[in-house]
Amino acid sequence: MTAETTSPAAARAALPGPAPLHGEYANMLQCIRCGLCLSVCPTYQLTLLEQESPRGRIAMARAVAEGHLGVTPDFVEHEESCLLCEACTAVCPAGVRMEELGVAVRTVIAQQAPRRHPLARLAQWVAFRLVFPDMRRFRLQARLLRWYQRSGLQALARRSGLLKLLHLDAIEGYLPPIAAEFLVPRGQVWPARGTERQRVALFAGCIMSTAFAETDRATARVLAANGCRVEVPAGQGCCGALHAHGGDVALARELARRNIVAFEAGDAEVIVVNAAGCGAMLKEYAHLLADDPQWAERARAFVRRVRDFTELLAALGPLAPSRPLAATVTYQDPCHLAHAQRVRAQPRQLLRAAGATLVEMHESDLCCGSAGIYNLTHPAMADQLQARKLDHAAATGAPVIVTANPGCLIQLQAGAARRGLALRVRHIADVLDEAYRDEASDGT
Repeated sequence: MTAETTSPAAARAALPGPAPLHGEYANMLQCIRCGLCLSVCPTYQLTLLEQESPRGRIAMARAVAEGHLGVTPDFVEHEESCLLCEACTAVCPAGVRMEELGVAVRTVIAQQAPRRHPLARLAQWVAFRLVFPDMRRFRLQARLLRWYQRSGLQALARRSGLLKLLHLDAIEGYLPPIAAEFLVPRGQVWPARGTERQRVALFAGCIMSTAFAETDRATARVLAANGCRVEVPAGQGCCGALHAHGGDVALARELARRNIVAFEAGDAEVIVVNAAGCGAMLKEYAHLLADDPQWAERARAFVRRVRDFTELLAALGPLAPSRPLAATVTYQDPCHLAHAQRVRAQPRQLLRAAGATLVEMHESDLCCGSAGIYNLTHPAMADQLQARKLDHAAATGAPVIVTANPGCLIQLQAGAARRGLALRVRHIADVLDEAYRDEASDGT
């Protein structure tokens, strides 16, 4: 007798569960249930529930893939409460990739979960289908928010109690101050100061180029001061992370293709990102487009060029700053920088090289609770993580928290303001810009 063999592809296709989980089935099978992930998972740390752990979520996803469990409300609740922070991926001895599995699970949820409230569906469609994919609409929305903030309407709404009456006070508190002038990618160039060491293309981002446009400019100035020629290619847009994490993988792929095209032009050797969540997503484009024969190799070539801002600058070797910092700071590790990209030492190295005194906080790499829009969809869990992080930061005695992701900035700023803490929260590019700033170098 000869044993019959089944190809992995055929085995996956034979699974009775939903198709989006088939491609991640081998990933699920790698889990050896050792429990190491329990020691780093934020939701497990807060609840001590197995179903709120990576191990539990993998078991549930596997049961759905194998047809033993349906997409029930309980399944949706526990799978969607995952922050996709990748802390478990970073410590898993078996190599389970939780974010990739999480995206597949959320694709299933988006397709099969019980219908959500009509207003929630409308808000999601407007934000993720209408606004984020089109930067013109995104900037229009940002201008409206800027007018709301600067016209006096925001102050009036807060004083009047109207926001609290409408149960919008918590959400409104997360609105970041919108920059006076956006950074609209049009091929702007910051020439290298001194000898050119690297040609760099800056990923401006959607939130970064509007709410944090000055941080984008600070990023370009710091790189230019360290010998990089920095260009901001036209045609780029949203990275697609929120879409993938929300289960809209088709639109995430469309956005990935647009960005690949935008950055294929020009002669930049490196694509630099200053938002940890965006950087992690850009580095996932090869996986996202792996099954697309027309784009798979282009995606791999794109990913090979992507570096976080701190990753590149540390690799180049930062030059001596013109105005060394005289500040005491503590550093908060963004999940998608520390866990997804494994960039931990570089930000600390740069802060010390610029003259800052760095005081480490306890649990610096535990999620702060932002996680994209997690602080809006799961406010109770997010608030607990926010409080835990701020307690650790305050205990250091440092007056400044430095981080490297807009979501972390917004989350910690909002929490510090609510609690009346005298803590400033700053992006590392803005901090380093003070040490390297050359007023004559503003880009063209």
